[in-house]
Amino acid sequence: MNQEIHNAYEVIREGGIILYPTDTVWGIGCDATNPEAVAKIYKLKQRAETQSMIVLMNGEKMMYNVFKEIPETAWQIIDLSEKPTTLILDQPRNVAPNLIAADNTLGIRIVKEPFCFKLMEKMRKPLVSTSANISGQPTPKSFKEISPEIIKGVDYVVNLHHDKIGGNPSTIIKLTNDNQVKVIRK
Repeated sequence: MNQEIHNAYEVIREGGIILYPTDTVWGIGCDATNPEAVAKIYKLKQRAETQSMIVLMNGEKMMYNVFKEIPETAWQIIDLSEKPTTLILDQPRNVAPNLIAADNTLGIRIVKEPFCFKLMEKMRKPLVSTSANISGQPTPKSFKEISPEIIKGVDYVVNLHHDKIGGNPSTIIKLTNDNQVKVIRK
């Protein structure tokens, strides 16, 4: 695993995009602070930049680097969630502008999955995560379901968990700074 973290880190550091296993499904990712790398993912997925992507984080410190204000409810949801949960929060900063939605929000998920966690530890930055498919096509549940177009389109394919069947995409909850809560996807 350490070699794969090193390889992925080197590609990301140079502005590349990777295909990697997450705590849910296979994802396409890059440095969440690099707008050019983010644009490469939008292009590969044939996705409009108005459709935002989520960002993975590895803990509280990273969260506070991106959001000045985090509602207490966010921490409660993170602590109580039994499955991967993405939170959409207000007023992000210190990330690529092309990741921020038109309503000035950003979807984030704290991950404990060892590869993602350690990669972000090395990067000291959040990691973009979007499902490994062309926009509008079904989300692949395993590596073998990922289209050749996606595999060829990334700069590096992480050589871990190729035989693992992924879980479901995360629950998505939108949480405003004035504590309004809306479940987007269960």
